[in-house]
Amino acid sequence: MKKITIGSRGSDLALWQANHIKRQLETLGAEVSITIIKTQGDAIQHLSFDKMEGKGFFTKELETALLDQSIDLAVHSHKDLETNFPEGLTIAAVSEREDPSDLLLIHKNAVDESQKWGLKQGAVVGTSSARRKSQVMRYRPDVTIQDLRGNVPTRIQKLADGGYDAILLAKAGIDRLKINLDNFHAVVLDPRAFVPAPAQGVLGLQIRENDVELAKLLSQLNHTAVQQRIAVERKVLNLLQGGCQLPLGVYCPDEQNVYVSYGENWEDGAILAHYEVEDLENIAEIIVEDLQNPE
Repeated sequence: MKKITIGSRGSDLALWQANHIKRQLETLGAEVSITIIKTQGDAIQHLSFDKMEGKGFFTKELETALLDQSIDLAVHSHKDLETNFPEGLTIAAVSEREDPSDLLLIHKNAVDESQKWGLKQGAVVGTSSARRKSQVMRYRPDVTIQDLRGNVPTRIQKLADGGYDAILLAKAGIDRLKINLDNFHAVVLDPRAFVPAPAQGVLGLQIRENDVELAKLLSQLNHTAVQQRIAVERKVLNLLQGGCQLPLGVYCPDEQNVYVSYGENWEDGAILAHYEVEDLENIAEIIVEDLQNPE
């Protein structure tokens, strides 16, 4: 078996993810190294995602490296991936799903237990996600939202420094990095009510389509049930032709339930929907039909 080169972004979380897969491959007898690749999303820190050109802010450079064969495997946060891949690339496997919930991290000075989520009236909340913004507006239209960029530790430091009263993060990243949150009031938001991004908490393992040997190896790491559920989530995203800027949350926790949050734009807040089905076939098409043709 040839040596496998994993391409990864350089953030703490991206490197945790790459090393997590590296260890799994090594238990299968593979020899693995990691190469760090800087992406547009890493390089441009002063703009929110809706101000940046195009899509695939955290993935494009990794995909280019796959295609020019400077790496063999890209480990992505699956939620960052475009739903249409460049020709010649495929997702060979998906990981187990870490808790997909969003986490509201509140500065101790901004706690008010009489308010929803324990967040004081008129608080300043940091997030650059249109999906999160739209759901905050649904539940707490009194707050002010300000953009927040940077890797996970940087965002938390900005909260600690008093730049925000609260910030929103994916719980999966906090759990993976084992970050101590004792200095903050942390609220785990129920993913059925504050709906995560499609495939949040899942890693996507991307390779060249013609790399048959690696595909066979990675199939041993694939989590089929997770793959089927996030396929529904990402199909909704795909049919709506959405990227990071779309105020869309889709969460499929099992074979019978799908939760959706959607807004035309984040300022107007999100509508929430819950679908209870006998099976997941065609549910993505039904959801999109409903979203595009509201009564």
